[in-house]
Amino acid sequence: MEIIDAQHVHVEGITAIYNDAVEHTTAIWNEVTVDAENRKVWLAEHQQANLPVLVAVGANDEVLGYATFGPWRAWDSYRHTVEHSVYVRADQRGKGLGKALMLELITRARACGMHVMVAGIEAENIGSIRLHEKLGFENVGTLKQVGEKFGSWLDLTFLQLQLEDQSTPA
Repeated sequence: MEIIDAQHVHVEGITAIYNDAVEHTTAIWNEVTVDAENRKVWLAEHQQANLPVLVAVGANDEVLGYATFGPWRAWDSYRHTVEHSVYVRADQRGKGLGKALMLELITRARACGMHVMVAGIEAENIGSIRLHEKLGFENVGTLKQVGEKFGSWLDLTFLQLQLEDQSTPA
C-alpha cells in the first residue's frame, strides 16, 4: 500500500468508495450517488485550490481509500482551520489505511500552515471517533439530530486537532 496524490486515473476508485458510503453508511450525509464526471470536477477543483486529495493505492494502482481537506467555513477569519474527510473501501477497513491516510493528511495540513483540523463524524461511528482520538483529536461536542438518513435522525460529533502551538496567528 502506498499513499500518493490522487490523479485522474484514480477517479473511478474514488467514485466507487464515495458511492458505497452514500448508499450504505452514515459517513457521508448525502443521499444521492455521483458519477465519475462529478468526481473529476471535484478533484480538479481541489487541485486548482492547492488542496490535497490523497489516495491509498494497492496493486495495479487500485484505490483502497482516500482523504482530503478543505476550508472549514467560508469566512476569512477561519482561513487557518480545515475540515477533513477520510474514506476507506469497505473490504479494506480495519487494516490501518484510515490511520495512514490521516497521518499523511495531518502532515500536509501542517505543511500548509494550518492551525486546526476539524472532523465532523456521525456520533454512532465509534470506530472513526476512536481513531481520531488516538491521533490526538479532542472531542469538542455533539450537535443533536442535525441530519437525517435512512429514516433516522443523525447526531454530528465534532473533534479537533490543534496542529501547531502558535499563540498568535502569523
